[in-house]
Amino acid sequence: MDQRSQELEQLYRERYVAFRNGMAGIVGSSERARDVVQEAFAQALRSRNQFRGEGSLESWVWKIAFRIALGEKRSSSVSLLDEVPAVTPIGVERDPDLDAAIRALPPRRRLVVFLRYFADLPYAQIADICDVSEGTVAATLAQAHEQLADALNMEEVKGR
Repeated sequence: MDQRSQELEQLYRERYVAFRNGMAGIVGSSERARDVVQEAFAQALRSRNQFRGEGSLESWVWKIAFRIALGEKRSSSVSLLDEVPAVTPIGVERDPDLDAAIRALPPRRRLVVFLRYFADLPYAQIADICDVSEGTVAATLAQAHEQLADALNMEEVKGR
């Protein structure tokens, strides 16, 4: 087994749950998300020699998973933020106010919130996945926090 295959296997073992939970927000169920994640890692393994190291391996697999979940072949020159998927985090329906507040966010803010808090990705990976700077991620999250705080009437959300 080559080095890249080993890295993909380790990534799968360590981050499978985050990938599944992340994709569930796009495809609508954990079962369908499991299939998306399996296909994403299978494609990554088949295409492992195409990874140029221009970001993290995990970000590259996230991009593959998003393409599969969206059911289309996006051009690699187009930012994910230019084709924002409809993201509905799994589990927020238990809190109708939070669910409504997240759904009210503009698509780009909703995606960045989703990647940060539901897929548990750091700013650098979100920036890599969305082809933007970390500063853009930070600014987008700050705007989302402000909008969520206003919608939920909660001052403590603003400071996070």
